[in-house]
Parts: sequence; structure tokens; C-alpha cells
Amino acid sequence: MTEEIKEELKEEVQESPEVTSEEVSEEKPKKAKKKADKKEEAYKKEIEALKAEIADQNDKYLRVVAEYDNFRRRAQKERESAYTDAYVDAIKEILPVIDNLERATAFSDNDKVSEGVALTLNQFKATLEKMGVSEIEAEKGTKFDPNFHNAMMHVDDESLGENEISSVLQKGYIKGEKVIRYSMVIVAN
Repeated sequence: MTEEIKEELKEEVQESPEVTSEEVSEEKPKKAKKKADKKEEAYKKEIEALKAEIADQNDKYLRVVAEYDNFRRRAQKERESAYTDAYVDAIKEILPVIDNLERATAFSDNDKVSEGVALTLNQFKATLEKMGVSEIEAEKGTKFDPNFHNAMMHVDDESLGENEISSVLQKGYIKGEKVIRYSMVIVAN
């Protein structure tokens, strides 16, 4: 910066030959300092403007990156949800078959038929377990949980505590965190 000031001063001296060397020597530092201060202020303003522009661009960039990341997560979640929903819908259609097989094992008279139905039922249950589907726990004496159980009736039973399951009308099933079918239960007290 001092080199620039020196050059400017030389130019000024050459342009105004009527000024004496004493005047030049006195005015040189004052004018040079004023010019340097003005240029410095101009540079500072320009630097501040550039910093503000960079901050603005950086903010826009961060927002775009955040938006893209949110979009990517949302799209991934939607893909997984679509797969899970289709999976659950398919399992829902199979559950009545399992219910009927369970009923058949309870009321079968013929030992061979009863054994065949029980084997088929066990194979169904094993297949569901491999697929990640499990029964919702809803045995007599289990606490009623509205997140997994659907209360169909309310009875008074002294042998059970408050909000305990008295009996199960229909078994419920769950895959991971998603309930496929709620357990239909009778709740005591």
C-alpha cells in the first residue's frame, strides 16, 4: 500500500509544477494519509460486502443441503413404508386361514386329520416367524395395552387384577413395530 501512495504522490507532484518543494513536503503526508484512509475505508466496505455475500451464499448452500438430506430421508422412509404396507396387507389376507386351522385343531374328532391340521398350522406359524411376524402377547392375566389389544368386552373377575386380559377372542400379530392385526380381548375389572 505504501508503494501505491508513493506513486500517487509522484504523479501529483509532476502534475502541479507551480507548487514549491516546501509546500509539497508539508502537504504530501496529509494528502497521502487522507487518500490512504479513504482507500482503506473503501476496501473495508468492499470486504464487508464480500463477507456478507459469502455468508449469504453459505446460508443458501446449507439450506439446499439440508433440504436435499430431508428429501432423501423422506423418500427412503416412503419406500420402506410402501414395502411394509404391502407386506402387511399380504399377511392380513393369510391370517384368517391360520385362525381357521387353529379352530380345526381344537374341534377335530379324527386323530389323523387333527394331526395333519396341527402340522399345517405349525408350518404356517414357522413361516410367519421366518418372515418376522409374531403373535402379540395376549394371554389370560396379561395387562391390557391399547397399543396392541382391542377390548371387545368388559367383565368382572375377582381372580384377575384391574385391566388384565380375561380371554382372547382373536389373536393379534405384529411385524417389527407395525401392528398387522390387534388382539381382540375381553378385559377384566
